[in-house]
Amino acid sequence: MCPPSEPPAPSRREQILAAAADLFARHGFHGVSIDEIGAAVGISGPALYRHFPGKDAILAAMLIGISEHLLTGARERVSAAGDGAGLAALVDWHVAFALDHPALITVQQRDLDALSEADRETVRRLQRSYVDVWVREIQAAGADGARRPTAVASAHAVLGLINSTPHSARLSRAGTGDLLRRMALRALLAADPPS
Repeated sequence: MCPPSEPPAPSRREQILAAAADLFARHGFHGVSIDEIGAAVGISGPALYRHFPGKDAILAAMLIGISEHLLTGARERVSAAGDGAGLAALVDWHVAFALDHPALITVQQRDLDALSEADRETVRRLQRSYVDVWVREIQAAGADGARRPTAVASAHAVLGLINSTPHSARLSRAGTGDLLRRMALRALLAADPPS
């Protein structure tokens, strides 16, 4: 029997993106230099230019990349979940992402405006597509009625809940994940409260 194979080591480009995400989350995009990013991965700042043309390109690759990753993952999970289970699959997907990548969420929320207009529009387009996946599943579940405006507002509200909690939770990862999953599904599937 062969031992399980180890996941491949991250590429230098992936290391740079991860280090930059942590630094940008702590200090803001404008508060971090190329030299600091290089030092975080054990290379000189100028050596980063072999991988990215500049700090702006690092931020663009990071935010466009996570937006593509979320959208692709959401579509795959909904497709694999089958009828009636797509909404729970989306909640699980986004909860896991938020718990695993709080720095990326911080950078996305705080530094999106530092992108060029074209890159910012690419991220926004991908985000709209991601929300549309959620809206279709909310509507399919009969959650919050079938009206699109309500489903869009519900999707944004639940994503905001999930995105904010990993920064302030004092529970274990599993405990936080379970709490977020239960809260999100209850919020999306609850009957209207009495007036």
